[in-house]
Amino acid sequence: MKLPSLKIGDLNVKVPIIQGGMGIGVSGSKLAAAVANEGGVGIISGVQIGYREPDFQTNTLEANVRAMKRELKAARELSPEGVIGVNLMVAITHYDEMVQACIEGGADLIISGAGLPMHLPKLVEGSNVKIAPIVSSGKAATLIIKNWTKKYSRLPDLVVVEGPEAGGHLGFKREELDEDTKRPLEEIVTEVICAVAVFEKEFGKKIPVVAAGGVYTGEDIAKFIKLGAAGVQMGTRFVATEECDADPKYKQAYLDAKKEDIQIIISPVGMPGRAIRNKLIKKVEEGRIPPKRCYNCIKKCNPKETPYCISKALIEAVEGNLDEGLIFVGSNAFRLEKIVTVKELMNELVSDAEKS
Repeated sequence: MKLPSLKIGDLNVKVPIIQGGMGIGVSGSKLAAAVANEGGVGIISGVQIGYREPDFQTNTLEANVRAMKRELKAARELSPEGVIGVNLMVAITHYDEMVQACIEGGADLIISGAGLPMHLPKLVEGSNVKIAPIVSSGKAATLIIKNWTKKYSRLPDLVVVEGPEAGGHLGFKREELDEDTKRPLEEIVTEVICAVAVFEKEFGKKIPVVAAGGVYTGEDIAKFIKLGAAGVQMGTRFVATEECDADPKYKQAYLDAKKEDIQIIISPVGMPGRAIRNKLIKKVEEGRIPPKRCYNCIKKCNPKETPYCISKALIEAVEGNLDEGLIFVGSNAFRLEKIVTVKELMNELVSDAEKS
C-alpha cells in the first residue's frame, strides 16, 4: 500500500509518522528537525526543557520558556520547511506559560496529554498553532471535543490515541495495564475513530486520528492505517537514532534492555509509567528518596511526600547518569539492536509499510 499523507489542518505531512515527545531532553531540536526533514512530524518535549540553562535551579520557569523558544528556533533553522511541534503535559505547573512560549517560538503543533487539555483552545486563540489532545479511550475523546466545541467552537486538529504499550506516563489505571486486562491498541483506536466520527459528521470537518503506543514496524503502521487511522506516533524507535538528543549511554540502555527489564512503575506524578528497571527503581522500592530541592514542575506533586524527584531523575537519565536516572521506555524497547540515522529509520518504516 502507498502511505497517505497526514493532513493536520492546513499542514500537509508527507509521511504519516509523528515522532513522540520524550522528556526531559530526549527529543529536542536535533531529533525533531531530523524527523521533519524526512517528511514526518518532529516533536520537541517541553517538559523541563530548560534543564541545561545556568539559572534553571533558581529561575526554572524563565529558563524553560527561554529554552523552549531557542529549541524551536534551532529546529526551524535545521528544518525550514518541516513540521515541528511540541509535546506538553497538562500536569505541569506552568502549562499556560509554556503554551505561550510554543506560540511565540513558532511551533506548528501542540500535542498535549497527561491530563485533559480542556482550556488549550483558549490558550492558542488568535494563533495558527494546531492542537491535538492525547486520549486513551473514546470516552475521553468525546469529553474533550464536547468541551472544546461548546466553550470555544473549536475542534481538535488531530487526536492521538495512546495505548497501554507506550513509554513514559500512561493514561490508564494500574490494573488496566496487566497482561490479562489491558485492551489492545487496535480496539481503542477503533473506539476513538467511532467517537470522533460523530463530531466529523456534525461539523463537516475531518479530524485525523493517530495511533500511538507500541507501534514498532512498518507493518504496524500499515495495519493501523488500514484500520482507519490517519497515521501513527512512535517514540522508542527514535531513541535509538544518532540524532536523538539524549546522552549515548541513555541510548545504550535501550539497546541493553531485556524484556524482563521493562516494568510498570507508579511515577511521582501519580500516574503509571513504563520504565527500565535500574538502581533508582530498586532504591525507591526500598524507601523514599527525599528531594533536595523542588522544581515545582508538577501541579499535584508534594515534595514532602513524593517518593523521589521526577525532574532530577529524568535529568540524570538524559545526561547519562543511569544509576540515578529514570529511563522511560516503550514496551518494545528490548527489540532494538542498533543505533541508526533518522533517515535510515524513516526509509525502513516507509518501505516496510508500503510492502504490507
